[in-house]
Amino acid sequence: MPNLSALRLDLEAIGVEVPCAVDIASQFSPVSAAFIPDSRRAWLRLAVAVAIGSLGSVGMWSVVVALPVVQTDFGATRGTASLAFTMVMLGFGLGQVVTGRISDRHGIVAAIGVGIGILGLGYVGAGYAPSIWTFNLLHFAIGLSSAATFGPLMAEASHWFDRYRGLAVAIAASGNYIGGTIWPPVVNFGMQTFGWRATHVAIGIFTAIAMAVTLTILRLLMGAATQRSHVNAAPPRVDLKLSTNALTAILSLAAIACCVAMSMPQVHIVAYCGDLGYGVARGAEMLSLMLGFGIISRIGSGFLADRIGGIRTLLIGSIAQASALLFYLFFDSLTSLYVISAMFGLFQGGIVPSYAIIVREAMPAAEAATRIGIVIFASVFGMSFGGWISGVIFDATGSYAAAFANGFAWNLLNVSIMLLLLLRGRQRLALA
Repeated sequence: MPNLSALRLDLEAIGVEVPCAVDIASQFSPVSAAFIPDSRRAWLRLAVAVAIGSLGSVGMWSVVVALPVVQTDFGATRGTASLAFTMVMLGFGLGQVVTGRISDRHGIVAAIGVGIGILGLGYVGAGYAPSIWTFNLLHFAIGLSSAATFGPLMAEASHWFDRYRGLAVAIAASGNYIGGTIWPPVVNFGMQTFGWRATHVAIGIFTAIAMAVTLTILRLLMGAATQRSHVNAAPPRVDLKLSTNALTAILSLAAIACCVAMSMPQVHIVAYCGDLGYGVARGAEMLSLMLGFGIISRIGSGFLADRIGGIRTLLIGSIAQASALLFYLFFDSLTSLYVISAMFGLFQGGIVPSYAIIVREAMPAAEAATRIGIVIFASVFGMSFGGWISGVIFDATGSYAAAFANGFAWNLLNVSIMLLLLLRGRQRLALA
């Protein structure tokens, strides 16, 4: 074996910074206890995490595509059928806190492993559901099982990086949107070819197997370090002079507000296109386009957050999202809806990951997954409430115009909260 100390000196002589010889060895040994943030192994872990997030996010998007078909099959109202999305989001939100706590205590592998079997059983059960209410309740389990592939996975990725932490968190969150880009057309094809019941059963079997294989790969890359120690973690970078609980509550309120607004196009774009006479398939394409551009937005927001911080990044995204909602109010031609959906995805994709970045900037590392889980739970509550209330508004008015206006009003609340946090941060900096 080569002399690692001499190798370190040779590398430093040509300008390559090497922290220690153990770190050099860790790059060539994926099961070594030593780990370097921002290293090649960190990027490999991140790539696997994105794959897991893409698979685990199916529950959020399949229900949107299936909504009009399931509504017709069970003879339910639009509001009742929309409760399936509400239930999946509530399960997804509660799971953020539960699996976040598991991740903080036992590691991300254990947190994801908890949900894999539930996801498969939930989809198989939904495929055999005898009533709309059974279908809706099973989607709570589907959402719960998917939770670890979002908030806790973002928190875990933030521990793998220092210099590129914002970018890493955004990329980890992009797995959710990659799934949103891929799954809607796949689910729509499956329903048209085999029916919605057979499609749900197939999704359950495939995702359970694929996620188990991918999780095994992540476990091998992490080696023995599946349970993290935060003894030597760096202190928070941002001091807003707010208690951890107070800041968590403020961020949670902001997350609810922005996600009530965000849910209107994401949950109802398929049904909206059907009502306008463009067909469900066109709506599924718009949803896929929206989430595809959301991937660009999320990665871009990661670059931006590493330069200007999470609060400013979130504020920019929130203002842009509000402007896109206004376009939905005034334009409803097929071409304009494709364009606006792409804009909406490009504008709002980086909002939710920005909450995770703010938590990591302003709160202790040892509580990261739990606190991110709480804030994501709030955002999921906003999504589920927004998806449901939009359906109720449609039932009451026969139009989605009032639902878009409702989303815009909630968006203004989010902008106001972020402005207040930004001003408070500037005030603390001036006093310092």
